[in-house]
Amino acid sequence: MSASLKRKQGWLAHYRELLGAWRSKHSADGEDALQDVAVELLERGIVDLEEPRSYLARGASNGVIDRHRRRGIIPFRALDELAEHEHPTVGDGQSAYYTAELLAELMAALQALPPACQRVYLQHRLEGCSHAEIAAEMGISRSMVEKHMIRALQHIAEKLKHHAPPV
Repeated sequence: MSASLKRKQGWLAHYRELLGAWRSKHSADGEDALQDVAVELLERGIVDLEEPRSYLARGASNGVIDRHRRRGIIPFRALDELAEHEHPTVGDGQSAYYTAELLAELMAALQALPPACQRVYLQHRLEGCSHAEIAAEMGISRSMVEKHMIRALQHIAEKLKHHAPPV
């Protein structure tokens, strides 16, 4: 791809290039980390970067490192694997009310999504499946998984934005 075409397409041209590189290395963590960087750029409305390839590569690299650190530092067990007495609890009534309200709105936002978007979001965010694993299980391309994930994240962010702290 020519340099002038990459400039015209912005960071998205570099995203595609780097995604291909991560795929050739068979790194699901790398793909997911790069996807997280792209989602952050989309959520923040950033379309023009000074050094887009460097930004994306560094962001993906940092994301992979963070994922590996979290796996080593924070023990992870799925909520359904916990005994009833191990489930997190809320101490005061106001927190319980707020949590219930947020959960109800999240569930409503998820239910408003098409079934494929719901499934991708839940498998990636709650079950920890990589985009490659989801694509294989659903019989769709990784690109389609990414599109479903972006759609789900944008929709949920829009529906729950009043719960986010002011920036």
